[in-house]
Amino acid sequence: MTKVILNKKISARVANGHPWIYGNEINNVTGDPLPGAITEVFTHDNKFIGKGYMNPKSQIMVRLLTRKKSEEIDEQFFYNRILSAWQYRQKIGYTENCRLVFGEADFLPALIIDKFNDYLVIQTLSLGMDFWKDAIVKSLQKIFFPKGIYERNDVPVRELEGLPQQKGFLSAPFDTNITINENGFKFFVDIENGQKTGYFLDQQDNRRAIKSIVKGADVLGAFTYTGTFEIHAAGYGAKKVTGIDISENAVNQANKNAALNDLQDICNFTCMNAFDALKQWGKDGPAYDVVMLDPPAFTKSRENIQKAVTGYKEINLRGIKLIKPGGFLVTSSCTNLVGPDLFLQTIHNAAKDAKRTLRQVTFKAQSSDHPIIWGMENTNYLKFLIVQVL
Repeated sequence: MTKVILNKKISARVANGHPWIYGNEINNVTGDPLPGAITEVFTHDNKFIGKGYMNPKSQIMVRLLTRKKSEEIDEQFFYNRILSAWQYRQKIGYTENCRLVFGEADFLPALIIDKFNDYLVIQTLSLGMDFWKDAIVKSLQKIFFPKGIYERNDVPVRELEGLPQQKGFLSAPFDTNITINENGFKFFVDIENGQKTGYFLDQQDNRRAIKSIVKGADVLGAFTYTGTFEIHAAGYGAKKVTGIDISENAVNQANKNAALNDLQDICNFTCMNAFDALKQWGKDGPAYDVVMLDPPAFTKSRENIQKAVTGYKEINLRGIKLIKPGGFLVTSSCTNLVGPDLFLQTIHNAAKDAKRTLRQVTFKAQSSDHPIIWGMENTNYLKFLIVQVL
C-alpha cells in the first residue's frame, strides 16, 4: 500500500480531524501512488493518522476515509457508512426526503446522495469516490430497495479530478420527473435536468420559518427558482405572492408547482433578471410586507469573495428599500466562502445604506440533514436570516 508522510507543520491540523490533504502538505510518498488507490497517511514522525484515497493529479491529493488502522476500505465499509448516515437521519426526523450523505460531514468525502422518497440521486465528485461507485450503488440497493437510482455527475468540479461530466441511470430506467411532499406541500422534482440533484433540500426546514410572518402579507420572492419559498408563503396565508427568476424553465416549473398546490390564484411567477428588477423597483416600485432573497452562490473561489460580498450587499440593499416599515426581509447565502459573520455584516451595511434599522428574528444554517462538523468549514455553508425592517 502507498504510504504518505506529511510535513511537520501540517500534521497537527490533519490529526485534529480535517480529512483533506493537499499536495504541498505532503513531505514524501512511498510506493506506487495509483490514481484512486487507498493509501495510509502518517505524521512526519511516522505516527499513523488514517487511510484515504489518493489522486496525484488533484490539488487535494488525499481525502481520508477512516482513522482506524484496522478498518478495511471495501464494499462493506461503504455499506456501513451509508447505513450509519441513514440511521442518523432517521433519528433526527428525516425519513422521506433528505440529504442522505453529505460528503465530509458523513465521513465519505466527495460523495453526495439525496433521497427523494423512493428515489436516490448520487454525485461522486472525486476520482477516489468515483472508483467505489458500484459499491455505493450496491449498498443503496441493499438498504433501501429503491425504485430508482440516478447519477448527477454533470458538474465541472469532476474535471479538476480528471473525470468526465456525465449523468444517467444507475438502476433500471424510470420516469425522472417525480413529485415529493415537503411541509405539507407538493413539488415537482426533475431529477435529470433540475439544478444540482433536482431540488434544494437544504432549505426545507428554513421554509417553515416564514409561516408566521407571511400571513396576510404581500410577498416578493427573488431568485425564486421553482417557487418553493413562495408556495410555502402562499400556503401559509399570504395575500399575494410575486416570484421572479431569470430562468424561463424555472418559472414554468414554479407555476406548475403553484397549480399542483392549488395556489395559482395567489402566486404569480415571472421571468426577469432579479438584479435589474430590484434596482428599478427600489427607485419607484411597489412596497412589500415581506421580501425573500434566495440567490445562487456568487463565487466558488477565494479570489472573488469581495465581488460576492458586493453582490449580496446590492440585492439586500434593494430588497430592504422595497419593504414597508415593520415588514420582513428573508435572505440567504449558500456561498461557502462568505462566512456567517461576513454575511451578517454585509446585511448590516446594506441596512445602514438604506437608512433602515433591523431587528433579528432568526438566523440559521442549512437543514439538519446537512450536518455541520466543527472544524470543517465547508460543511457550514448556508446562511438563512429573517429580520424585521423598521
